[in-house]
Amino acid sequence: MIHRFKVSDFRCIETADLHLSPAFNLICGANASGKTSFLEALAYLGRGKSFRGASTVNLIRHGEAEFVLFGETDHSGRAQKIGVRNSREGLEVRVDGSSEGGAAALAEALPLQVIDPEVHNLVAGGPELRRRFLDWVAFHVEHDHLEAWRRFRRALKQRNAALKAKSPPAAIRSWNAEFVELASLLDESRRRVLDITLDALVEYGVALLGTELGFEYAQGWNKEKTLEQATPYSTRAPSVTSRTRRRDSSNRPANSTNSAFQLRIAAGAAFALSAALRCFSARRNRRQA
Repeated sequence: MIHRFKVSDFRCIETADLHLSPAFNLICGANASGKTSFLEALAYLGRGKSFRGASTVNLIRHGEAEFVLFGETDHSGRAQKIGVRNSREGLEVRVDGSSEGGAAALAEALPLQVIDPEVHNLVAGGPELRRRFLDWVAFHVEHDHLEAWRRFRRALKQRNAALKAKSPPAAIRSWNAEFVELASLLDESRRRVLDITLDALVEYGVALLGTELGFEYAQGWNKEKTLEQATPYSTRAPSVTSRTRRRDSSNRPANSTNSAFQLRIAAGAAFALSAALRCFSARRNRRQA
């Protein structure tokens, strides 16, 4: 929950300092008055990047050297102050005065979800979007997911580099073992997140669309083999692993008979459910504190 949000020199906004309601906040104004820029700035504070894909130079107000964003939040019963400063010299992130953690620290302090006109791609698009969505939910529900994901990315990068360099088999086996272990942890974490959402997704589908709604989970390798069996490590025929091919996938049902509006409703239901899961996780953390 964010209580206060302050913006300086972000796009067309020279300065704004708002104390926000804990319920709903309505942002209204004339065309080109900065409504979308305000929402973009808020999302930037929680993600460290623009949801519109804009470069830093296009985010800084004309004639200024940098933009600054500041927020006061209350997450899982913990009050925090978070800030972002960005210029041509680079991004600076601070959470309660600490610059450690980067964008991940922002996401933990201010979990948020952007819902835009392309939201239907969660259902209609490729599996990468659904993997990213599962990881985003798991990050807030499964405490160890982020660390496993970071270690997995590192192991994947090092393994591929060793294969390309035709490193000794012992070195490749070492990275291969870590890669398999971490990929399996991510697979299990994603499965757990999807398992606890399936019943609610069915209910949302019936309530909003009058039909059953759900996801089918398919791992990214032959289900008749273990990941270790499906992952070669021979230096004679290097097999560089792509994140897409080796990662699991959340396959979508055929949507050729669904309208774009229906797909947006389905994706919106998934996002609403993820918000409920984050609230549940926050309450659980407060009870355990």
